[in-house]
Amino acid sequence: MDFNINRPVPFEDEKTEKIAFHYKEILKLLGENAEREGLLKTPERVSKAMQFLVQGYEQNPEEIIQSAMFTENYRQMVIVKDIDFYSMCEHHILPFFGKAHVAYIPNHKITGLSKIARIVEVYARRLQVQERLTTQIKECIQSTLNPMGVMVVIEAQHLCMQMRGVQKQHSITTTSDFSGVFEQAKTREEFMNLINKK
Repeated sequence: MDFNINRPVPFEDEKTEKIAFHYKEILKLLGENAEREGLLKTPERVSKAMQFLVQGYEQNPEEIIQSAMFTENYRQMVIVKDIDFYSMCEHHILPFFGKAHVAYIPNHKITGLSKIARIVEVYARRLQVQERLTTQIKECIQSTLNPMGVMVVIEAQHLCMQMRGVQKQHSITTTSDFSGVFEQAKTREEFMNLINKK
């Protein structure tokens, strides 16, 4: 099944019903009356919401990049910054969200700029940890475009830290990963300076 983030998710009736059944049981275990008016359709709504939130499992990020690859003799940094994303923490099934900043230095091949944002979206729409999300984006671009280097920085807030546990409301988690020429401190510094410019 090919999900497109610009179109409604095509829900499968059987899958929706199975997931909804389990959510109804969860409501009962939590002490709720799953038959009361306000909750009657909640299991189905949550089932569809979860399928939307993890639709990235149904997409192939390498194919997304390959659908818009072009030969270009450009050897300077390409940056797509402030890419908004929403993901679900695999430890508590609670959201984390923020911005991704992605850079690569082409090696004869470039891709459409929107494809970089699409890659972030695909990996974010899975059960995730921020560290893995950062690395998956980097590795996908590196293996598909074979650039001179890739760097990814993600800044996010985690509701598992804000709504429960330590309940620290304004904490930001930053992760980064890089390859190739970005292993040089000077290149990384240039990238950081550029994404921090307002």
